[in-house]
Amino acid sequence: MSRVPNHNSNITRRSGAKYSSAVHGGGGGSHGRVAVSLSPASASFSGPGFPVTLGPAKMMTGPALSSSGVVSSVPSWSTSTRRTPGSSSCVRAAASFFQEVEQAPPDPILGVTEAFKKDSSPDKLNLGVGAYRTENLEPLVLDVVKKAEERIMSQNNNKEYLAVEGFAPFREVTARLLLGDDSKALKEKRVVTLQSLSGTGSLRIGAAFLAKFRAGTTVYISNPTWGNHFNIFGDAGLETAKYRYFDAKTIGLDFDGMVEDLSAAPAGSVVILHGCAHNPTGVDPTKEQWKKIAQLCKDKGLFPFFDVAYQGFASGSLEEDAWAPRHFADEMGLEIIVSQSYSKNLGLYGERVGALNAVVSSADEVPKVLSQWKRIARATYSNPPTHGARIVTEVVGDDALFSEWKKEMEEMSGRIINVRAALQKALESRMPEKDWTFITRQIGMFSYTGMTKEQVEHMWEKWHVYCTKDGRLSLAGLSLSRADYLADAMVDAINTVPASPQSKM
Repeated sequence: MSRVPNHNSNITRRSGAKYSSAVHGGGGGSHGRVAVSLSPASASFSGPGFPVTLGPAKMMTGPALSSSGVVSSVPSWSTSTRRTPGSSSCVRAAASFFQEVEQAPPDPILGVTEAFKKDSSPDKLNLGVGAYRTENLEPLVLDVVKKAEERIMSQNNNKEYLAVEGFAPFREVTARLLLGDDSKALKEKRVVTLQSLSGTGSLRIGAAFLAKFRAGTTVYISNPTWGNHFNIFGDAGLETAKYRYFDAKTIGLDFDGMVEDLSAAPAGSVVILHGCAHNPTGVDPTKEQWKKIAQLCKDKGLFPFFDVAYQGFASGSLEEDAWAPRHFADEMGLEIIVSQSYSKNLGLYGERVGALNAVVSSADEVPKVLSQWKRIARATYSNPPTHGARIVTEVVGDDALFSEWKKEMEEMSGRIINVRAALQKALESRMPEKDWTFITRQIGMFSYTGMTKEQVEHMWEKWHVYCTKDGRLSLAGLSLSRADYLADAMVDAINTVPASPQSKM
């Protein structure tokens, strides 16, 4: 409780947590009177040498005087002493509400960019964040996006809130893009679609939904995976477990290990599957392997949750990159949830546009599921943003723009394929004894090199080449002209810092 030293106080306390007092100086008279007002939010004093207002205080329970002088157990506030300007008296300043907050660990991906920005070397390379760059290593705004925006600006659209479920035309085109025009589920009206905040927002809505309606379910996530998956599902209160995915010896898919781990998962478990261009490995199952995974999910009662962040960007084909979720839904008749993102394939990183979709068993379930997704979204961000959804709708909904978009995706994916080939050739010429073919076998933005944390740190420090500490390279940030430089850095790191079992991530 805040006090003015050497004064007698008569304090009135009320339920409602606001308190007032008249504090009198020892000599009596109105000149010594100080008015005190206390609440959990602040403490204020008025009178000679005042006014003084203190910030939030820490509420504690302890004995205090009532207006009649009776001691009772009521809330009081813990404060620390500080001297008031213009007065010799000391008052007790409020303890910080935030003093128990611990420093969160840095994001392993975004931290790469921070280190890159601090480096003044002209040779530096940022191969950390998965964002596409041109051959000049500049951000790219697709021509088709510019044309779509010109159309949108000419439509005199207002800035009203969208519905909680999102922009209706966007929801229609995004579900069709994902599942295909001939989708059985779409024709039978068994698809739920909610516009959300790109891939992360969609995944989080899905995670909250699972936590509410499948409490106690374990979510199985590939090892390794995108760094945010465990944050998203873990923070939603779900139990998570890993299944084997990457074979460090072959730098390829550990399919047998994956099947063994998923076969041992309890019925009803959720399995997170990367629809295409697995992040971080760039290693995808073949179609035959996808068929076996789908059959396994059906036989064991596992629920597939696809993360589709790179449709059209991985292979250059929208249909090819959506093959897995389409097979699960239409060919196998499985219920699935799918998150979508337009950050990569349309370059709409900052627009935060994506969707959460579900293929359910009956059309009767659609409004029920959507109502729960809307409830979660309303409590999370209320309404999704408009601009990105309008861009996607213009591009996907217009035949001419859609064809142009597909060509631009082919160009982007083609540039990365060429960079892969150039890097592999450069590495083979410098270290021919090692098999570098995994560089071109992998697909999408990333190459998972198998390099150790120590080797990566060597590239950071000596070569100014920045990638994540697990050895993932974002080849979308590499140009043909810098492939030799990267090869020099990688070979030097491997030769200088030999790998050991203890140093592998």
